[in-house]
Amino acid sequence: MVKKQLIMEKALELFAKQGFEATSVQQITDQCGISKGAFYLSFISKDELIIALIDQFMEQVFSDIDHIVRTKQDEKTLLFEYYYVSFQSFNQHRDFANILMKEYTQSLNEKLILKMHNFDKLINTTILLMIDRIYGEKIEHTKYDLLYCIKGFTRMYSELFLYQNIPMDIKLLCKSLVEKTDLLAHGMTLPFLNIKQMEVPVIQMQGDVTKEQMDSLISEKAEEMEDSIEKESLLLLREQVLDQTYSLAITKGLLENIRNHPHCKWIAYLLGRYFDL
Repeated sequence: MVKKQLIMEKALELFAKQGFEATSVQQITDQCGISKGAFYLSFISKDELIIALIDQFMEQVFSDIDHIVRTKQDEKTLLFEYYYVSFQSFNQHRDFANILMKEYTQSLNEKLILKMHNFDKLINTTILLMIDRIYGEKIEHTKYDLLYCIKGFTRMYSELFLYQNIPMDIKLLCKSLVEKTDLLAHGMTLPFLNIKQMEVPVIQMQGDVTKEQMDSLISEKAEEMEDSIEKESLLLLREQVLDQTYSLAITKGLLENIRNHPHCKWIAYLLGRYFDL
């Protein structure tokens, strides 16, 4: 396993047991079987490690959600799929979601708060796209309120499972939330939020990258990965970024090769936007 990934995985185990503050760099290095010097070659501080873990968690969750919203052909099942992917991702990363919710609400770390706000804005954009696809102009005047209802459902039911230990029947939950969302969408008449309050569009701040930035991101990610079909596909996609010679079908195939790799989801999302796929 690449050292940086090892540090992140072992640190996550300790954070889940003890929390961010109670876990020291020494404990992390002991868990990894490496020196402190080796740790600081990968991360300049524990705070940087925490930010990297949050990035990885949020990137994976957001990339899965965004992929469903942008590629799902059947609008009738899109809302169910959105909720299902959201809760499935939450369930897969349950330990980290738990400590993230607790630490974020108590955090004074400006960089952490900014990161969370940036991802929140990206999620807003994706949910609004989904609302437009499903409900169209019929709810144009109330869609921003519906956006926050959808986000509220996702967050509050996630917290319910975390703190009350209720068995998680994801399919039943998603069916129930689709019904509730449809009722709100068709029943709301008095809007509270509008486009000026939402500061839309916001995707420019984090979702769009230049050729040079894309090249740098791919090169850095490839260095962190062990040899695999995903790494090979990633390097071929880097060639496509620098000199677009592959067909659209080949580019899509290479993206599919990396999209489900846990460390490549964000790169796949950015490449999809870069190639307008």
